[in-house]
Order: sequence, then C-alpha cells, then structure tokens
Amino acid sequence: MSRASRARRIAAAAAYGGGGLGLLVSACWGLLLGEAKLARRWVGPPTSTPLVPDGLYGLYGPGDRSPLTLGLLGDSSAAGLGVQEASQTPGALLAAGLADAAGRPVRLVTAAVVGARSPHLLAQAEKIRPDRPDVIVIMIGANDVTSRTRPSEAVGHLGRAVRRLRAEGAEVVVCTCPDLGTVEPVAQPLRFVARIWSRQMAAAQTIAVVEAGGRTVSLGSVLGPEFAANPTEMFSADRFHPSAAGYARAASVTLPSVCAALGLWPEEADAVTDRPLFSVGADGATPVASAAARAAGRPGSEVTGGAVDGRERGPRGRWAFLRRRHPRPTPAAALDPARPGANHPGIR
Repeated sequence: MSRASRARRIAAAAAYGGGGLGLLVSACWGLLLGEAKLARRWVGPPTSTPLVPDGLYGLYGPGDRSPLTLGLLGDSSAAGLGVQEASQTPGALLAAGLADAAGRPVRLVTAAVVGARSPHLLAQAEKIRPDRPDVIVIMIGANDVTSRTRPSEAVGHLGRAVRRLRAEGAEVVVCTCPDLGTVEPVAQPLRFVARIWSRQMAAAQTIAVVEAGGRTVSLGSVLGPEFAANPTEMFSADRFHPSAAGYARAASVTLPSVCAALGLWPEEADAVTDRPLFSVGADGATPVASAAARAAGRPGSEVTGGAVDGRERGPRGRWAFLRRRHPRPTPAAALDPARPGANHPGIR
C-alpha cells in the first residue's frame, strides 16, 4: 500500500470515526514499546523548562502600524525546549522574521506544552483565543507517534483544532511530524519503524489540515538528513530536542509559509526564490493525498488547498498545491535599542 493510500485511510478514519488502520503492527508493538521506554530512560527527563519567548518583536515608532499577533501551539519543540536563550526558540525566531517581512511589530503568544499530543491542541487554542492571533503555527506529532495515540485519533484532533482556528479568522500553518528516525538513543528496529510511522503521520496530518483550511510544512525531511549527519550540532544536550541551530533551520523553512499565509509572500512558485510546483492536474493542482505523500519525504515542502475550474474537489478528493519554498533566514530576536525592554522575550 502506498504512503498516499495509508495517509488517506488514516484521514478518512479520523473524519468518520474509523478504528484500526493497519499502521501499528500488533505483532511487534510490544517490542517497539519496550525499546521506546529504553530510549526515554536514556534521554531522561528534560534538564530544563522551556523559556518564555512571548512579547513584542520588531521595530517601534510613532508611525508603526498595530502589531500582528502570532500564536504558537504544540509540544516541546514548539516551546523551544533545549535552548539556552529565549531568542533561540522557534517562536522568537518566527516572530522576529515575520516582523522583518511585514515591516510591523509582531506579538508572540505561546501555549505550547512539553509532552503535548494532538488531543491537547483544542485546550491550547482556547488559551490564546483572547489574543485573536492573525496566524497560528502548530508543531505537533512526535509524542503522538511515541505514545499509544491511535493515528486516526491524533489526526482527527488536529483537524478539529485547525477547523476551529480557521473559523475564528486565523491563518494556520502546521509543521508536520518530524523524522523520529534520527534520534540517537532510539535503536533498531524502532528507529527504522519510527521513520516510517513519522512520515505516514505527517502525510495524514497534511490531508486533515488542508481539508480543514490550513496549510502544512514538512519538517521531517528538512531536519532528518542534517540531524543524522550532524547530531552534536543539531541536537541539544539531551540528544532528543533540537539545538539552537536545529530550531533555526526549522524556523527558516516555516517562515516563508507563514508569510504566504498572510499575503506577504507570493503563493505561486517563483523562479528565483521557490522551486517549481509538482502537479498532475489542471492549474498545477494535484489530489491532496498525492501531495501529502510527496511532501512527507521532501525537505521544506508546503501543501495548501487549491481549486480546478472553480471546484475544490476532484475525482480523487481535495485539490492541493505542493510547493518547495526557498528557506528564509530568520533575523536574531534582539532587543530594540530604541525602546529598551519593550520587545524583550517574556514582557507582554
């Protein structure tokens, strides 16, 4: 069965309440859980708590427009666990980059929680609801894979959260499940299986997110090869969470999609900044399951909903566009010298 077919089955089960999907093979599940527990003991508990990057980022002055609001939901990777400074967290990097691209201040509000899984997203969304974010970035999936969360359940919760956020007027960018096959303490065969499951989860997440009106960015194959080749540089001291360099890499491939969601970046692939679109249908569109499967194994791929001849759905489901955007380096989330402390992470 192809990755697209598996992802479609998971997404369908999430939508219609299906149960087993054949993704988790019961014959080896006990062994894999045992190895997962060993890996967790090897990694150990977090040696620190996430820093709080919330606050205002960007330039300030009498003529500045009102700030954009960026929300960040998800797990420990969204919270930036593993770095030494708040300015190195993905939230701070994205807020600083968005402020630079938009030419206006950006307020960051974070509700990400260490250990969070997809079922926790609605509660996180409710927490930042009073802030009325313009755009929300979600980083989720790793804990769903390493726990007993059924894939269809995880994807269903993600889709419902995205749908609610979109109904409230926020743009939503979801960074799909990372490649867990690069984590050093994870031994074979768990490492091999974790890589397969991670990509299947990422593909299914993409289908659910696009169906709900959001867009996705693939992190698995962005971080995977670099983390595998440079583990001491890309992983933090706990050998599980990304280092400052790892978070910067993730932020650089996410920022263009955040900018595009807000109309600050062209949706069409640009000959200089973006790579060509993959398409099998009219107007450059492809069925979302095919786009999702390809995106799960390609660095920095973005999937968004599309239409062909004014119709959002075709004979093989929802139309979508697959893009390979050029990573955009994120500026340092530094203090504004004109207003000392005004945009210091943690000051709201």
